[in-house]
Amino acid sequence: MSFLWNRFLAVPKSPDGTMSPSAFFFRLPDLETEDLILRKPRIRDAKDIYSYASDPEVARYVLWEPHRSVSETASFIRDLRARIRAGCPSSWVVVLRGTGTVIGTVGFVWYSAENNAAELGYSFSREYWNHGYATQALRAVIDAVFSSLPLNRLEAQHDVRNPASGRVMQKCGLTQEGILRGRILNKGEYVDTALYSILRSDWEKNQR
Repeated sequence: MSFLWNRFLAVPKSPDGTMSPSAFFFRLPDLETEDLILRKPRIRDAKDIYSYASDPEVARYVLWEPHRSVSETASFIRDLRARIRAGCPSSWVVVLRGTGTVIGTVGFVWYSAENNAAELGYSFSREYWNHGYATQALRAVIDAVFSSLPLNRLEAQHDVRNPASGRVMQKCGLTQEGILRGRILNKGEYVDTALYSILRSDWEKNQR
């Protein structure tokens, strides 16, 4: 896979080649994989995103409720765009090459500059499950953030009732660290989550 680095050319970087988190989040580079383009969200993406964000099955194991209207989805996109303009952690939309359809999002749940750590999360249209797209997108983001940010650790977690999400994490080089019992209150129920991580040293080893 390849990345579009043109947006970084005028951005000062540290001696180790990384850039400040706020600069990265503000620019949020376009990323490309064999089948996908990851880019900043646009308001006109609302219809595509609503088509899957309104699906109860897509929302079943995540912390957000199914979207009730295209207007609600547009508000979600405006929030993502506001975070990007403020230089805060946000998300990419995932676009299927050829059709230009937005089929998901992937991005930051949180970022800790103090600990050089972050958590990633993702959601995809049910129509495009089991095609390898989530793996492509997550791997592209992992490569981009380790290449550009002074991160030591990336985390991801999933509801234990959704093992398919864990398989995506494993394919992207993350290691399961354990099960966190009653970790999250989701839709009125305390659920167990499986915690995964990848360290910079792991990622660098995988690059060789």
